[in-house]
Amino acid sequence: MTLEELNHLEKPALAEALQKCCGSTKWVENMLAAFPVSDAETLMDEANTAWNKLDEADWREAFTHHPKIGGDVEALRAKFASTSTWAEGEQASVKQASQETLEALATGNEDYERRFGYIFIVCATGKTADEMLALLQARLTNDPADEILIAAGEQNKITRLRLEKLLAA
Repeated sequence: MTLEELNHLEKPALAEALQKCCGSTKWVENMLAAFPVSDAETLMDEANTAWNKLDEADWREAFTHHPKIGGDVEALRAKFASTSTWAEGEQASVKQASQETLEALATGNEDYERRFGYIFIVCATGKTADEMLALLQARLTNDPADEILIAAGEQNKITRLRLEKLLAA
């Protein structure tokens, strides 16, 4: 979709397109107010500004729109059908991971969710499963107040990548 096409979508269709990039209702509302945008750089700036206006509850809402890294692909496919292709591409290296790494990711995800109350969020693009496992294990020791900020930063990176994919579709 071109930026011009995005700029000319009716609000419901635009909201649906933006929701694929970030699952925060408030972020989508903030972005709707920014349209039309003049160019891709402005779109990215507006997305970042909209993200930075959110609070922890909004971040946590966005996190719920992600499959768990290394999770059950079939169960997640139904829940995240609209973004499944993007998420699978973002997590492609997990499919090539060893069984040991996959089991460690599954256990680590459970530990992470129990500790912090939300799934492990990482911008997986370009990372191997072993790298993501190392990041997960390192972040498990973080203070919850620090970790939510790290997770929010990762979500912001994912949102930017998904906006780029939206414009490339």
